[in-house]
Amino acid sequence: MHYKEILSRLTGFSVPIFGVTWNPPEPEVAVARRIITFLEDRRVFYNPYHMEMEYHCVESILETRKFLTEVIGGLGEKSELASHLRAIRASCRQFLDTVGEPGRPRHNHHRYHGPFETEFFQSLGQLRASAGIHIGAIAVMYGLSVEGPLAEILPPTVEEKEEA
Repeated sequence: MHYKEILSRLTGFSVPIFGVTWNPPEPEVAVARRIITFLEDRRVFYNPYHMEMEYHCVESILETRKFLTEVIGGLGEKSELASHLRAIRASCRQFLDTVGEPGRPRHNHHRYHGPFETEFFQSLGQLRASAGIHIGAIAVMYGLSVEGPLAEILPPTVEEKEEA
């Protein structure tokens, strides 16, 4: 067991004169693991494009931004993890700026059609590419695995690039 994980279990100690209770911050490796687990369940990052519906994607991105903001608030200002999370959150914000948010739809359908379809899918692809880079960096920094379909948005290996 790593010392930071042991430290996170210590919530109090006593000295001869008084007792002290201290709840240390969650170790960043545990925070990173929680983030990856959360994102593995966000289909907007990996579902086949033909299965995506505008409203559901926007709702999922809004939830993701809220989650990332809460996590960032618990990290130190100079945290490298926080900088990657801010970048993912900025990509989410860029996606929302491009496609709109609930209550402000660009059209009256739950699916993009016509001229908006290309814009929606390009924005979704940009979001996935950007998030994939930062998810990959987080996984490498903390020695974490990325499971299931979320792994599909990670940057390709050299061999995969050569095959394409």
